[in-house]
This record gives sequence, C-alpha cells and structure tokens, in this order.
Amino acid sequence: MTNQFLEDNFAPVTREHTATRLEVTGHLPDFLDGRYLRNGPNPLAADEDTYHWFLGDGMVHGVRLRDGRAEWYRNRWIRTPHVAGLLGEAPEAPNTGIGANTNVIGHAGRTLALIEGGLPAYELTEELDTVGQCDFDGTLPGGYTAHPKRDPRTGELHAVSYRFGVGNRVQYSVIGTDGRARRVLDIEVTGAPMMHDFSLTEKHVVFYDLPVTFDPHQAPAHVDVPDPLTARTGRGVSSLPYRWNEDYPARVGVLPREGGNGDVRWFDVEPCYVFHPLNAYDDGHRVVLDVVRHPRVFDRALHGPAEGLPTLDRWTVDLAAGKVLEERLDDHGQEFPRVDERLVGRAHRYGYAVAVDGESRLTGALHKHDLHKGSLERHTFGPGRVPGEFVFVPSRVDAAEDDGVLMGFVFDAATQRSDLTLLDAATLETVAAVHLPDRVPHGFHGNWVPVG
Repeated sequence: MTNQFLEDNFAPVTREHTATRLEVTGHLPDFLDGRYLRNGPNPLAADEDTYHWFLGDGMVHGVRLRDGRAEWYRNRWIRTPHVAGLLGEAPEAPNTGIGANTNVIGHAGRTLALIEGGLPAYELTEELDTVGQCDFDGTLPGGYTAHPKRDPRTGELHAVSYRFGVGNRVQYSVIGTDGRARRVLDIEVTGAPMMHDFSLTEKHVVFYDLPVTFDPHQAPAHVDVPDPLTARTGRGVSSLPYRWNEDYPARVGVLPREGGNGDVRWFDVEPCYVFHPLNAYDDGHRVVLDVVRHPRVFDRALHGPAEGLPTLDRWTVDLAAGKVLEERLDDHGQEFPRVDERLVGRAHRYGYAVAVDGESRLTGALHKHDLHKGSLERHTFGPGRVPGEFVFVPSRVDAAEDDGVLMGFVFDAATQRSDLTLLDAATLETVAAVHLPDRVPHGFHGNWVPVG
C-alpha cells in the first residue's frame, strides 16, 4: 500500500537548518519587516499503512525579512516531550499528543504554534525554539484550535475549539490583546463533529456542524472507548478517528457575538465538508459565507482529504427567511483560501487559493478571485514547481485591498529545494524569491508576523 501523504514533497525532511546567507532573486520590498512562518506535519516516524496527513509531528519553517534582506531561514520541530525524546534531547516519553502541527501566529508578543482537537498550543521563541505549552496564562486550559481569527478592529482573537471524542459541545473563546481569555462559551452541537474552522463577521460567529464525526471504532482494541486522545495519537495507532457520517445532519449555526448558547440559530445545508472558509460578512439581514466546499472527506480515502474536487462556494444565510442559499462561485479545484486579514469579518473583493485536484494534489497554480467582477486570474509557477498556501501582506496599513505582496513557499522538484516566493498582489507578477537550503514539505498554514 502506498500513502501519497508520505511521498514526494509530502515526505518529511530529516534535519533542522539555521541558514543566514540566503540568496535572493529579485527585490524584497522595504516595507517587509518581520517573519513569514508556516507550520506543517513532519513525522519523525510513521506507519505507511495508517499514517494520516494531519498526524505528523509539527515543524515550523520561518524566514526573517528586514531592510530588503533575507536575514535567516530556520526550521524547527515542536518539542513535545515525545519529540524531544526521539531527538535525544530528553528522556524517552510516550506519545501523549501530536505537537502543534497546523498553524502558527503571532499574538500579544508570543509566537504560537497551533493545532485543533483541543490539543495544546505551543509557544515558540522569535527564532522558533520551543518554550512550552501555552494556556493563555491559565485562562484557557484544555487546548485550543488551529484557526483563530483576529478581529481587525479590536485585535482580539476569536476561536471555536472542539475536543476529540467530546460530544455535543464546542467552545467559543475570545483572547484579548493582553493574551488572556476574556470570554469562554460552550455551544451545543448535534454530536462530536470535527469542526476544523469557523467564520467571524462584525456581528456574528458562525459554526460549521458538518458530517465528519468522531468514530470510536477507530480506537485501538486495548483502549476503553471513548479515549479520544489515545485514539488519535498514541500507543500503536496513527489513524485519525474521524469519518464521514451519512446519518449526521449538515448545518451551520449563527450566534450573535455577545449571545449565549440558546441564541444560536441553526440552518440546514446540503451534506458536505468545509475545512476552510475564505471570509464572511454581514449584509443587512443576511450573513454571507464564502467557503471551500468538499463533497465529502474521510469516507473511502483515510490518509487525508482526497474524495472529490473542493470548490469555492457562497452560502448566504437569510436570517429573516430562515434558509440558506447555496451557490457555486468557482468550480476549479482549490484549497487554503486566504483574504486580506484587514477585512476578516467584513466585505471583501479579492480572495486567494491554491489550485488542487480531487485527490488533494497541488497542481502548481495560485488563484486570485475578483468577487466583484466574478473573474479568476491564475499564476502558474512553472514545470515541477508547486506552491503551498499564500498570504497577503499590504504595502502599508492603509493600502488598497490588493496593494501589497502575496507570499508563500514554492517547492521545485528539479532542485529538491523550496523558495519563499513573493508575488505582486495586483498583477500576480513575481517580485522576489528567497532560495532556501532545503525543501519545505507540503503542509498547512502560515502567516506574516510583522515586528511590533
């Protein structure tokens, strides 16, 4: 049996680098002063038959840009006790939880590596070494999520977290600019869904309660079920214990930001799965949700999402009529959608996504959507060159929505190395490429973390 999520550029790299002499092609804009960081799975050991892409040990990659120069590239495993033991840096420890392998952000002066499922966030240093687990100064114990959203007006982090095997509730939280939770609210859901992401508008929080649910039958035979952490991460099993569930109702929930559990309104949608919304906003008595819609996941393909073409769809929740209008915005395969972060929760014109096929294979192109015109532009990176997620960085605080650069890692199969590539967001022309000493395996999410 082959596992595509351990082959080619999904395969892990085997060493950590600290590179300070980085070759640059093109010109790095002077307004870039900060770090581009990206997280992803990089397993130290994996069983090909059971390995799931979401379960690899976390590794963060980063490039420091300043004054038109690329000062360094670093890649570091997240030092859970288990990983530190495998690397010979600490006594051997059981695998009691995958290290945060999904996202990496900056907030309240901290660099945080994130994962979903109620597993712990990890704080990192500026140079990506592991400090330790982060529970936001004790104000949010029990783990976090991979996909918080920063309110561009307040600077607060909003999040929805689920926990493995814990049925009938998810947790909405708000982390203040001081790095401490100021609001924590339990929300009742139908069962035990994998709620990978959520949406935020100026007035509402939106929950995606969709038919991928915890499956206790995937737990090891020697474990009393439910034992969700062991079922997911440890003692002889690496398979993700979540499966497509035909019997689970697909719906979205809309909560007024300051409301309680009883204030959530639920609306049925056609069965599907959403890992990542592009953005959401209020439009009178409607809530507009732009999402990447998978027809189904984890039904037959059990190593990662690979069961049909993910498309850009719009769901308009009509709060007055009590229904959802579902429409297709673009039928090209795509994932990892991003928007100008200054417009999170507000009406947007542009969106960016990476081209994929129906089996989660990255196909070498980046999409730019103009949702006012209903048009699509594509940037292709050339033969054998494959991009991951790209993020938008404005040229200044008050710049226009596409006045800035898009940046992300691009793998080159010919050289077996990756570049941090920058595109002009308006034209999609290449601005610069920072050439790295190794490849960056296909992974998940990253962000530009500016100084200050």
